[in-house]
Amino acid sequence: MERKQLQTIRRDLHQIPELGFQEHKTHAYLMQFINSLPQQHIKVETWKTGIFVKLEGTEGEKTIGYRADIDGLPIKEETGLPFSSTIEGNMHACGHDFHMTIALGALKSLTERRPKHNVLFIFQPAEEGPGGALPMLQTDTMKKWRPDTVFALHIAPELPVGTVSSKEGLLFANTSELFIDFHGKGGHAAYPHKTKDMVVAASQFVVDIQQIIARMIDPLDSAVITVGKMEGGFVQNVIAEHARLEGTIRTLTPEAMTFIKEKIEKYIEAIELRYDCQGTVDYGSNYYQVYNDRTYVDQFSSTLSNVGVRFVEAPTAMTGEDFGYMLKEIPGFMFWLGVNSDFGLHNGRLNPKEEALEVGVKVVTEMIHQLTVHD
Repeated sequence: MERKQLQTIRRDLHQIPELGFQEHKTHAYLMQFINSLPQQHIKVETWKTGIFVKLEGTEGEKTIGYRADIDGLPIKEETGLPFSSTIEGNMHACGHDFHMTIALGALKSLTERRPKHNVLFIFQPAEEGPGGALPMLQTDTMKKWRPDTVFALHIAPELPVGTVSSKEGLLFANTSELFIDFHGKGGHAAYPHKTKDMVVAASQFVVDIQQIIARMIDPLDSAVITVGKMEGGFVQNVIAEHARLEGTIRTLTPEAMTFIKEKIEKYIEAIELRYDCQGTVDYGSNYYQVYNDRTYVDQFSSTLSNVGVRFVEAPTAMTGEDFGYMLKEIPGFMFWLGVNSDFGLHNGRLNPKEEALEVGVKVVTEMIHQLTVHD
């Protein structure tokens, strides 16, 4: 596919960022493109706003899966681009417009020169939340067309165009959202002894849980608890009856995630006793670690020399990706694609270089042609 067509598709998709499981315009756009391709070797099935596209290979003994996420973020775009988001308050600030465009470009290329293996393109909704990978894995379509291996990419603003990055083993962390509410008794600021102050209780809790990381996690392991938002009360001279904390947990092992959640619940119980209040916790969306299969990463790095793309070793990151659920069930890998943006992921000024679209299509297409699927 020519650069201009890839650019047009990306800009069209960039203008319609939709939140998880609300990607109706995006779904329609993708379906229109898929239906415009020669259909004799293609089968299509949908699930909610997601799409499965199976391309029959010339031999078809194995199936290679390729995942592209399709949702946007509730972030106001500040790029000033002529093709900025037309949906107020939403933006493709994580590069999913790039991910979809590259998948469509690869699909078109593979219909023109079919690979040996079958290919299952998975256009997945709700990666940013509440999570679409796990329920897609559980669909009848996925069970029927289950791939033998699966891979995906994510744009990397800090890497130059023409560079990709990955590593064997752990690439992304286990992550969990964190929502905690404390309920006490409000009252006049002049009579604190008649109240149960939830601003104080919540503040104490935030300080207390830092001990989990500092004193309960093996220093050779890594974990993070961040409380990024705290709300309590509604006016300066009334003691708060309710306080809410919102944050995230990130760990390098599933065991550490379980341990931290158990300790958080113990600390909530301690606050309840100390401040005579009630606490509740909700872990929201949880993402399993992205763990790359060594054999496929080795094949990937050696294949890149065929397309003139530079490979660099990636560090493990505390970012989360629900693609990890697919890799938990199916061997494969994920890689970073350099897009050379001055602003990073989830930033309202993210502006990836569109030259990376051609690189992405070339890498994905060549990998599908060259991949040796192991048992």
